[in-house]
Amino acid sequence: MTPSFGSPVLGTMVRLLTPFLLTFSAYVAVHGHTSPGGGFQAGAALGSGLILIRLVGGPGTWGLSREAALRLACAGCLAYAWIGWLSLAYGAPAFDYSALPLPAEGAARRALGSLGIELGVLVTVSSVMVLIFDSLSSRREA
Repeated sequence: MTPSFGSPVLGTMVRLLTPFLLTFSAYVAVHGHTSPGGGFQAGAALGSGLILIRLVGGPGTWGLSREAALRLACAGCLAYAWIGWLSLAYGAPAFDYSALPLPAEGAARRALGSLGIELGVLVTVSSVMVLIFDSLSSRREA
C-alpha cells in the first residue's frame, strides 16, 4: 500500500475544496444538456476532486478501489449505450429521447434522456481519471 501524501495543512485544504469541486461537478452535469458543458466536463471536475482526495489520503480513500473504479467506468459506458439502444428498440433513431418510456412528455422527456446520457459520461470519465491516476502513481515492485 502506498503511503499517503498528506499533512494537516493539506488535509484541511482538501476538506475545504472538495465540497466545492463536487458541487460544481453536479451543477455542470445537471445543466450540461441546456448550456455549455456536460458529462465530460462534470466528470473531469469530479475526477479531479477524487484525485485530490487520493493525493492527500492515499489510495483507496473513500472506499473507491481500482476494481470499483473499473466497474463504475463500465457501468457508465453501459448506461450510455443502453439509452441509445432503448430508443432504437422503441422505433426511433438512436438517441432520440422522445421515444424513451419515461414518465414525462415532450421537452421534459428529452431533458431526462439527455441527463441520463450526461450522467453515464460523468461516471465513466471520472472513473477513468481515477484509474489513470492510480496506474501512474503506483509503485512497481522489482
